[in-house]
Amino acid sequence: MEMQKVPEAGYKIEGLWISGLQRHLTLDNLAFPLKVISSVARATKLVKNFKPHAVVGVGGYASGPLVFAATRQGVPALLQEQNGYAGLTNKLLARYVQKICVAYPGLEAYFPAQKLVFTGNPVRRDILEARHLKAQGLKHFGLRPERKTLLIIGGSLGARTLNKSIQKGLDQLLEQGVQVIWQTGKFYYDTLYEATKHQQGELLRIMPFIKEMPLAYGAADVVISRAGALSISELCLAAKPSILVPSPNVAEDHQTKNARNLVQEGAALLVRDAQAPEELVPEALRLLQDAAQQQELSRNISRLARPQAAEHIANEILGLIK
Repeated sequence: MEMQKVPEAGYKIEGLWISGLQRHLTLDNLAFPLKVISSVARATKLVKNFKPHAVVGVGGYASGPLVFAATRQGVPALLQEQNGYAGLTNKLLARYVQKICVAYPGLEAYFPAQKLVFTGNPVRRDILEARHLKAQGLKHFGLRPERKTLLIIGGSLGARTLNKSIQKGLDQLLEQGVQVIWQTGKFYYDTLYEATKHQQGELLRIMPFIKEMPLAYGAADVVISRAGALSISELCLAAKPSILVPSPNVAEDHQTKNARNLVQEGAALLVRDAQAPEELVPEALRLLQDAAQQQELSRNISRLARPQAAEHIANEILGLIK
């Protein structure tokens, strides 16, 4: 995605021939040593030509060769770990960098404690406004203030389990008068739009992608979401009662660990992916009717918000340069 988005934003981007290790024997794994050697050599050349004052690694595969090559040349370095469980690349790089910015407590188990800085994850600043956009959000989506509103977000590509679970329980939601804002993702939208034509009306808003996320958060009484690091950071800023359904198809099952961190703080509810088709909609209906638990979840998740995360990380980088 970044090979397209970064040039569109007006910045140059260079790619490295690198990928992650698979859990089983594959041709990609056999080529991995060659990829590492090639990528470190190219990264070394990039650093020499670009002459950076600092480098930042955010855990992707390309961070490994680049941060390693830069620190070998004496360039100060910083890592950002977005999740509640440290990824392999960041764990391998930790010894070479000066600072590690984290978004969850307890990462001393993976990194040197003296290098850790608790910053949170940077997210869109306008998400913070969602707390004050209830009336505006409902008006934007054509919904009524006296009804409960459920927001489902599975990312721009969509989440199969979330879509399957909501489709299965949609009649139950609508029969109980719940207003539904459902972001299906572009891959699933056409199929789900056709499948729900008979249910579409004043209670259901189904769309492939939501551009006006602050308004969607503002309108929602309860949010159903995956448990990616940036999704959780947005929910913290928006202070929304949330049911998290971690994706099982991610490295080290880190979304489950992200979600459990919030559950331990009384800041969110968790429904496992395998149980979602049966349990997700009933749990959402129960929470929508429990105003006291909604308030408690909202209060606890808002305490985890870090609205100044981007500035904090930037200041740490500037400190390395100085």
